[in-house]
Amino acid sequence: MDDLETLYRRHHADVRRFALFLTGDPVRADDLASETFVRAWTARDRICTASVRAYLLTITRNLHRDHWRREARLIALDDRVPDRAVPVDEAAGHAVRLAGVQRALGRIAPADRRALLLHAVRGLTYREVAARLGISLAAVKSRIFRAREALTQLTRPGARSGGLR
Repeated sequence: MDDLETLYRRHHADVRRFALFLTGDPVRADDLASETFVRAWTARDRICTASVRAYLLTITRNLHRDHWRREARLIALDDRVPDRAVPVDEAAGHAVRLAGVQRALGRIAPADRRALLLHAVRGLTYREVAARLGISLAAVKSRIFRAREALTQLTRPGARSGGLR
C-alpha cells in the first residue's frame, strides 16, 4: 500500500464528499474524513490496494453509523416535557364507561339502535339511513332521538339495570 500522504492526496476528496453527504455538516465531515484516515493508517497492513477507495468509504460509513448509535444512547430524557399518554387510571375509566355504553346499546330497541349506529358510527346522513333502512326521514329522526334518549338514561350514574327493549 502507498504511504499515508499519497493515500490521503488520492482519496481525501472522495472521502470528505461522502462524509459531507452523510452528515450534512462541513465541520463534522472534516472530522469524519480525518478519523477515516487515522483508522486506515492503523489498519494499513490489511488494506488491499485495488479496493482502497471502497475500504475508506466503508470506514467512513461505519464511523458515521457508530457516531449516531452513541448519540442515540446519550440522549437524556427531559423531565419537563409533559407526558401526552393518557394516565392508566383515566384509560381504565374510559374502558369502564365504554363497556357501560356497549351494554346500554344492547338494551335499546334493535330498530332504534341500528339507526343510531348507522348514523353515529358509519357516518351516514339521516337521508342515507332512511334509504338503507327503507323508512321515512321522520322515522329515522325519531329512532335516533329515542336511541339517544335511552342511552342517556341507561348510562347516567345510578341508572337501573332494567331493560328497554
